[in-house]
Amino acid sequence: MKIYDELVARGLIAQVTDEAEIRDLIDNGKATFYIGFDPTADSLHVGHFMALCLMKRLQMAGNKPIALIGGGTGYIGDPSGRSDMRSMMTPEIIQHNCDCFKKQMSRFIEFGEGKAQMVNNADWLLDLNYIELLREVGACFSVNNMLRAECYKQRMEKGLSFLEFNYMIMQSYDFYHLYKEYGCNMQFGGDDQWSNMLGGTELIRKKLGKDAYAMTITLLLNSEGKKMGKTANGAVWLDPDKTSPYEFYQYWRNVGDQDVLKCIRMLTFLPLEEIDKMDEWEGSQLNTAKEILAFELTKLVHGEEEAKKAQDTARAVFSGQGSNENMPTTELSKDCFEDGKIGVLDMMLKADLIASKGEGRRLIQQGGVSINNIKITDPAHSLSAEDFESEIILKKGKKIYNKFILV
Repeated sequence: MKIYDELVARGLIAQVTDEAEIRDLIDNGKATFYIGFDPTADSLHVGHFMALCLMKRLQMAGNKPIALIGGGTGYIGDPSGRSDMRSMMTPEIIQHNCDCFKKQMSRFIEFGEGKAQMVNNADWLLDLNYIELLREVGACFSVNNMLRAECYKQRMEKGLSFLEFNYMIMQSYDFYHLYKEYGCNMQFGGDDQWSNMLGGTELIRKKLGKDAYAMTITLLLNSEGKKMGKTANGAVWLDPDKTSPYEFYQYWRNVGDQDVLKCIRMLTFLPLEEIDKMDEWEGSQLNTAKEILAFELTKLVHGEEEAKKAQDTARAVFSGQGSNENMPTTELSKDCFEDGKIGVLDMMLKADLIASKGEGRRLIQQGGVSINNIKITDPAHSLSAEDFESEIILKKGKKIYNKFILV
């Protein structure tokens, strides 16, 4: 099976333009494509991880990826999928986040001469002359068409700043610049980016003539990835200091029965023939599928050794046997104690297991918290410093464990 058909079979492609041309480019390793990443944090998360997997697949098939870091568009912020305006970032924060991205991306993509490239749109967007941009680029865009785009329509009632209104023009200019300077003939993005991507394709054709071609593909994966990457307590990060390998493993180990095979198909590099056999799995077999998913993705992000540690720890915790040394651990100092005691709600807050004490109280009242296998029924329950002379393991719900130690 060629790579384009594999992307379709894995459920990754939602919409395309010029499918025959796109298929030819991808299948024959002639695509130079880009995917953009806005540096809104100092770590990539699971939503980005999905795009990185796609770049890895296409590079393995001989195509050339361009990882575009939005150091310039980061000054504006993408309004797509948002109900309010992004907070403005300083140049120092943007640069720091870009540096962090590059380090993490290198685990997925092979950079170097003739291979993948990383570029930052700050290198050309920040030097643009505003009047020149209006004349050369703005004239190619219809305001009426822009306002019909979903990314703007959803913001009109609450208010859309002129700053954000320029985002489509900036993103379109990115594709135009990459086409001219890097030979980039294809762009990928989530289905919420379709209008912005079409803007770039049309800009190339209007500026360079009908003979100039540029392709767009949107991914069903990306928009779903944004949902997958979020939990009740925040995002699932690729940075091990933000989301430990064990927590990352557990996140995928706990996906719903209805999602596990879809995730295996979309995100792992297991052969499709092997995955197709899993389509018949049900009952306890789905737990095996979840272990496969969690192990494969943790190995991809954190390496095989960390994946094995996370898997061994998870199995030990659930069986009540073995070592808990790789379990997420929260260190408590003497300053955390008041009159020699610390409340269970304070412990959970320090471990980021709850967002508020109110959430913790409800969880305890519903029977969802235990310490060392003893269910906690009183939200005011507390532990003394002496209690931490032995191992303290708090369990939230059915599958989330956290060890506490006194330092």
